[in-house]
Amino acid sequence: MRHFLAAAIALSITAPAAAGELPNGVASGDVTANSAVIWARAAVSGRMKFEIATGKNFKSYIGTAINVSDTAVPHKFHATGLLPDRIYEYRATDAAGNRSAGRFRTLPQTCATSDVRFGVSGDWRGEIAPYPSIRNVPDRGLQFFVELGDTIYAERYSGPETGIVASTLADYRARHTEVLTARYGMNTWKDLRATTPVFAMIDDHEVVNDFAGGAAPGTDPTRFDQTGNFINETNRYKAGMRAFSDFMPIVDQTWSSADPRFNGKPKLYRSRILGKTAMFAMVDARSFRDTELPGVTDLTNTTEITNFLVASATQARTLLGGDQLAQLKADLLDAKARGIQWKFVMLPEPVQNLGVLAASDRYEGYARERNDLLKFIADNAIDNVVFVTADLHGTMVNNLTYDVGNTRLASKAWEIVTGAVAFEDPFGPTIVDLAKQVGLIDNSQYTYYLSLPTAPDADATVNDKDDFVASVINSSMSGLSYDPLGLAGSNVPAKLTKGGYEAMHSYGWTEFAINAKSGKLTVTTWGIAPYGYDDLQSNARNQILARKPAIVSQFEVNAAAVPAGNCRGAN
Repeated sequence: MRHFLAAAIALSITAPAAAGELPNGVASGDVTANSAVIWARAAVSGRMKFEIATGKNFKSYIGTAINVSDTAVPHKFHATGLLPDRIYEYRATDAAGNRSAGRFRTLPQTCATSDVRFGVSGDWRGEIAPYPSIRNVPDRGLQFFVELGDTIYAERYSGPETGIVASTLADYRARHTEVLTARYGMNTWKDLRATTPVFAMIDDHEVVNDFAGGAAPGTDPTRFDQTGNFINETNRYKAGMRAFSDFMPIVDQTWSSADPRFNGKPKLYRSRILGKTAMFAMVDARSFRDTELPGVTDLTNTTEITNFLVASATQARTLLGGDQLAQLKADLLDAKARGIQWKFVMLPEPVQNLGVLAASDRYEGYARERNDLLKFIADNAIDNVVFVTADLHGTMVNNLTYDVGNTRLASKAWEIVTGAVAFEDPFGPTIVDLAKQVGLIDNSQYTYYLSLPTAPDADATVNDKDDFVASVINSSMSGLSYDPLGLAGSNVPAKLTKGGYEAMHSYGWTEFAINAKSGKLTVTTWGIAPYGYDDLQSNARNQILARKPAIVSQFEVNAAAVPAGNCRGAN
C-alpha cells in the first residue's frame, strides 16, 4: 500500500452529479504484474477523468484527466507502478458527470506459484448482439479474457444499412461502437470488460476478409489503395488498425526492425508470464503474412491437391513474418528456461491439419513455416505447449503433427479451436452445407444430419450432429494420413469429463484453469444454442436473450514434468 500511495497523483476531482453511465462502459486490459490500461468513451466533450484505487472509496488513487473533443473516439490511461496480484478499482467520469466503474487484477509476479484461470473466444458479428453466450464470464473469476480476432465484421453492419463494406476510419469506429453498445437492454461486452481485463488481437475482419498484410498492394488492387510497398502500409489497413487500437484497452506499440515489412508497423504481439504456472504468447497472423496460395477447387482432382500440398510444404512463405516467428520461438525457449509449466500460443487462425478444403487461409496453407515451428518445439523439448485458436466458429481439439521429409511425426503440442461468440452460422451447419455442395455427402446423408440431435458426447458413434460433422472432416482427411479429430489415442494425456472434443453447433467461449499444485489443466467450453439476426427480430427474442451458457465440452490434461529452471526475478 505504501508503494501505491507513493505513486498516487494528488488530483482534486469534484465531479458533477452523475447523469448516467458512459456509452460503452469502461474496460481494462494489457495487464502486467505492474501496469494496466483503462479505457472509456465519453458521452460529451470536455475533460474526462480516469481514476484507479485499491479501494472503492477512491480516497487515494492515481489518475489523469484527458480533454475530449470528439466523442466518437475513446480514450485510454496507462497506469504503471502497480503491485502484482492485486485487485484495483477504477472509474472514468466525463464532463457531464456520466460515470462507469470496473475492476481488474494485476498478474502474479514471475516467481509466484499460483493457480491460473482465463477465457478465450473470437468472432462476433455486430448485428447479432448482445451476445448472451458470454454473459457468465464476469462470474467465473478469470484473470483475463482474450479477444482472439474478428472483433468486428467490416462487411456487415446493422445500423442504417448501406451495403458498403467498412473502409474509412469512421466506418471502422462505427462497427466497434455497435459491438459495445447496449441492445434490447443487454450489453454483455460492457459487463465482461468492466470485470475482467482483456487482451485483444485482430484476425481479418477488422480490416477486410482474408487480407494478407505482408503482400504487395498490387496483389489485391480492388480492395486496397496502392499506398506503400505492403498492404500493411495502405490507408485502409491503417484505418482498420487505428479503430481497433482506439476501441481496445491496449498499449500502442510498433515494431522496430531492419525488415521493412515490420518496421514501424503496429505491434500486437504480446507475451505474459503468469508466475511459474503458465505463460502465453499472442500472435498477429494477418499483418505480415504472404498472400495465400490458390485454393483447391476440385476435391476429386488429385493433381490439384498434390500441387497445393507441395507448394505449401516447400515454398518459403510466411504466415507470421520472420521477426514475429523469431520472437515467439525466443519466448517459448525463455519459458522453458524459467521452468514455466504451461505455454499457450494464441493465434487467430487454426494450426491443425483439417484437409485441403479452404486450407489456403489457415496455417495448413503455410505448411513449411508450420512444420518449422512445430519441429522447433519438438527439437527443443518444450513440453506442455497448447495452441489456442479461433476463426472456424466451432470448437475442435486435436494433437498436432508435422512433417520431416516424407515422415509425419506426432508432436506433444495440441490445439483447441475456440468457437464463435456469435456468427449467425456455427461451424457444424456450415461445413455440412459445404460438404453437400462439393459432393462429400449425398442428399440422404444430409437429411440424416438434420434429423440428429445437438448432444455432444465422448464416443465417435454418429448419433449426434457433432459426431456427424467430425466423421465428415475425418473422412476428408483420411487420404492425407492426418490424425482424426480429438485427443483419444494421441500422446497427449487427456481425459474427457463432459461432452466431446468437438462442439460445433453452439455459440460460446472456452475457459482454461490450471491447478498450480497438480499441474492439471481443465479446459471447459461454455455454449448456448445459436441464433441469427432474424431470430432477434421475431417473437423468439426474449427467449434468446434469456439463454445461459452451459458446459458443452470439458476435458483435463495432465502436465508433463518440466525442469525446475530459473525464474530470474520479478516481471
